[in-house]
Amino acid sequence: MQRRLTSPPAPAEPSGAGGLVPALRADLLASGFTVDGVGDLLGEVASAALHREQAVPVRRVLASARADDPRVALARLFLLGDDVPRAAVDRALAGVGTTGAARLGLVTAAGAGDDDAVRAAVDLRPYAAEDARGPVEWWLASDLGEVATGGRLAGDHVLGAGGASITLAQVTMRTPTGRVLDLGTGCGIQALHAARHAEAVVGTDISRRALGFARFNAALNAPDAALELRHGSMLEPVAGERFDLVVSNPPFVITPHSGAAGRAVADALGDYEYRDGGRAGDDLVRDLVTGVGAVLAPGGVAQLLGNWELRRGEPWTDRVGAWLDAAGLDGWVIQREVLDPAEYAETWIRDGGTTPEREPDAWAAAYGAWLDDFAARDVEAVGFGILTLRRPHQDGARPTLRRLEEHTGSVRQPLGAHLAASLAAHDWLAARDDATLARERLVVADDVTEERYLTPGAADPNVVVLRQGDGLGRGVHASTGLAALVGACDGELAVGQIVGAIAALFGVGADELAAELLPAVRGLVRDGFLRPA
Repeated sequence: MQRRLTSPPAPAEPSGAGGLVPALRADLLASGFTVDGVGDLLGEVASAALHREQAVPVRRVLASARADDPRVALARLFLLGDDVPRAAVDRALAGVGTTGAARLGLVTAAGAGDDDAVRAAVDLRPYAAEDARGPVEWWLASDLGEVATGGRLAGDHVLGAGGASITLAQVTMRTPTGRVLDLGTGCGIQALHAARHAEAVVGTDISRRALGFARFNAALNAPDAALELRHGSMLEPVAGERFDLVVSNPPFVITPHSGAAGRAVADALGDYEYRDGGRAGDDLVRDLVTGVGAVLAPGGVAQLLGNWELRRGEPWTDRVGAWLDAAGLDGWVIQREVLDPAEYAETWIRDGGTTPEREPDAWAAAYGAWLDDFAARDVEAVGFGILTLRRPHQDGARPTLRRLEEHTGSVRQPLGAHLAASLAAHDWLAARDDATLARERLVVADDVTEERYLTPGAADPNVVVLRQGDGLGRGVHASTGLAALVGACDGELAVGQIVGAIAALFGVGADELAAELLPAVRGLVRDGFLRPA
């Protein structure tokens, strides 16, 4: 059995410490310890290597940099986990100094001499992103990662801004709203983003250490935010309350939890609070999908990330679609990635810092147990995706949106504004039958282009593709009639008038052509190719 690792306490401004956190913010800014500042110091190659948890290129750059550059001291301290002389830390953090940083729980110091070693207790790094509200620049504290510790993560590890967290921040709708729930807040990144467009934010987590990091990060980056943090599992801390928006990057990883496979993984790796929900298979995501409506206000939206099992003989759309049906909510699910069982096991064993080189026995035991667990349920692959759910505006109303699609290509981030516009377009269409739609005037979105493919020497194209530059970057194969209709949508003529003119030009019946084109027009409005004039 592997020894269960534990982490040091989360940072917090101690009682009576005065303005240490504001002073820290000023120090980090003055030292140039920002995304751009560190990027300029390291360069593209070393920055990319650090993102892949590789330290050698970073160390080579820092070894040749000016020794008095405060970014060097802070990068060595917080990004690499090196011992740094106290004098260098005092220069880089001139306001709080080593003493203040230690009081905040960010570092530990071996002594009071200039040459005495200072070591980071947490990972503290600059963070920059763009969500649907616009760009942000913050600093995020989390637990030291594998680069700094040189080993596997502790079971109570608190992640910083990982790929999934950034994805969720970018796909979340940022319309000004009332109450927001960040379910499983972790280091607080989603709560920080939400605080920019919400009247109040509640963040919950089963980990008290995570709540400590979230509290510190809020104090560092958004001290005036209306943010409340609560301890508890899933929806329990907010039972009976209602929210206008729920965001969650839940512990969705499908980890063996029962039988011999569960015992083998527990013995080899332990449990990771940030990713293991303690449920069999994809039950945690299913239960969240079917249960989140209880805390949504009428018209409220939930945006989640999740994994689901692709079992032999069962399309993923049937499995996840059944969750939507049970939820009684409008639902739009986009499957973004599919991994086979071996890839999935490798990804998440490696994610916790266990490698076949460092711990071959633990790697092999966990790997085999994961495959056994999947085989027991006939799991052929695991899907990952984005779920957007909405409670109908009227109590008792039936859902009108049930959409499950696969989109594994690139997308234009941030995606949140596109998703919000598509939901609004769905509502606009739902209120209009075909006769009403035919009386509407539409215009082509600015990001839409048309591609024509012709056989050499041919007068007319074989294929016409309408291409979307924004959002999901969809491409729609258009018939000659649909391409002609879209080309004429400049807001001057109603859709029915355009259809009539095309029918006369082609020598076909207007009603027949309308029956062909209006469903396609609905799809183009829904997906943002066309919009009301």
